[in-house]
Amino acid sequence: MRDELVEYEMIDEALNERYVQAREIAARAGALALVYWQSRDQLVIESKASLQDIVSEADRAVESKIREDVAKSFPEDGFLGEEFGDTPGTSGFTWVIDPIDGTSPFLHGMPNWCVAICLLRDGEPVVGVISVPTQAEDFAALAGGGATLNGVPLRIPADVTLGNATTGVGASQYSEPGRTAEIVRELTARGGVLFNNGSGALMLAYVAAGRLAGIVSEYMNAWDCLGGLLIVREAGGRTAKFRADGDFSKPDRVLAAVPAAWEPLAAIMDRR
Repeated sequence: MRDELVEYEMIDEALNERYVQAREIAARAGALALVYWQSRDQLVIESKASLQDIVSEADRAVESKIREDVAKSFPEDGFLGEEFGDTPGTSGFTWVIDPIDGTSPFLHGMPNWCVAICLLRDGEPVVGVISVPTQAEDFAALAGGGATLNGVPLRIPADVTLGNATTGVGASQYSEPGRTAEIVRELTARGGVLFNNGSGALMLAYVAAGRLAGIVSEYMNAWDCLGGLLIVREAGGRTAKFRADGDFSKPDRVLAAVPAAWEPLAAIMDRR
């Protein structure tokens, strides 16, 4: 029993250390991304799957910075990043990274983009960090330890509902147009109002802050949402399980909501 207790304490110490480091790493990555954003007219831009699916040298430079910073302190940890894919580790911890979530807004001069980091321990999200350099906001959560905004405890206000707040609806070139239209139709029929700022991670942070009633999306990648989903839960919101099979290399549906909006949004997502 004593050996088990010591092992548990060591694991928690390892987790807490990574939580502190994740916030610092995200802040440094955000500062670097902000420099690129302020000189975005000089960036080299490439298309991936389509003209809407783009990447810039800023995305790659910021992800490289995050990986380098993590490797200095935790060389045995693994990575799953949007730009450089999967790098297995041996510690049981994996960093899931979106260096710039909202690349299109970023490249078009809009401030609604962020750095998104989630730390997995044995496949379960345990740390979430979303850094928003243009707004000087840093959202963070530790599993079982609550959520914060700029270090201040974050709890979703009880009076936020589907009817008095807007709701994020994810839509991209990967979304089925008819299904997206159906979601919007159902949302408005229930008194909701559509919102989309081009960044799934940032919209999840806004749910955690009570700025949005929720977010629904038929298609999102793990690096876009895992950290934000944890932040929402730790702030008192509800979320649907992402990739129940644990294969975070594949996309999935996303549903997150403030408590009062959960039932209507869950009904919309289950409607076929």
